[in-house]
Amino acid sequence: MMRRTNPIYRRFAAAKQGVAAVEFALILPILVVLLLATFDGGRAIAAYMKMRAATYALASITNQYAVIQSVDMTAILGATSVVMAPYTSATPVVTISQVTISNKGVSTIEWSAAQGTTARSAGSSISPPTAMVSNGAYLILAEVSYTYTPLFGYFGSGSGITFSDNLYVTPRSVKCVVYVPQSSTC
Repeated sequence: MMRRTNPIYRRFAAAKQGVAAVEFALILPILVVLLLATFDGGRAIAAYMKMRAATYALASITNQYAVIQSVDMTAILGATSVVMAPYTSATPVVTISQVTISNKGVSTIEWSAAQGTTARSAGSSISPPTAMVSNGAYLILAEVSYTYTPLFGYFGSGSGITFSDNLYVTPRSVKCVVYVPQSSTC
């Protein structure tokens, strides 16, 4: 009696030696994508926190002055890039403004300076948070915007992620801050 041997495909289907390697080969691309996304996500969060710190630094430095000269303003605006390091592949968009609140509660921009964008127009209307509105008061408005470009690509759009933050503070040692090129007194 002649014994029939199993065809090769049956032996292959019954084999168990390479199962782990096949499973690993199937899951590896997913693991690599998760690793890269986690890395980029972590860097994005760090860049966002740096941008928030830059906004705070911009407001804190500005509100310490009584009088700001043009040279001082250039240094103040440039400080945001220093705070943003090492995330300075693109210069952050920075605006610093002083808001004046009239005795009737109307808020307008008294002066503004910017880097990487156009400054706010003097006299333009603005709406600060109602908790900070006090008739006859002055506020400093710091605004920073930064576009983070992921190293491994942003899933969904290749243009990057734009973060922005703003912060209102009051002048520290004076009623208002005078920016010489745009205002002479408060």
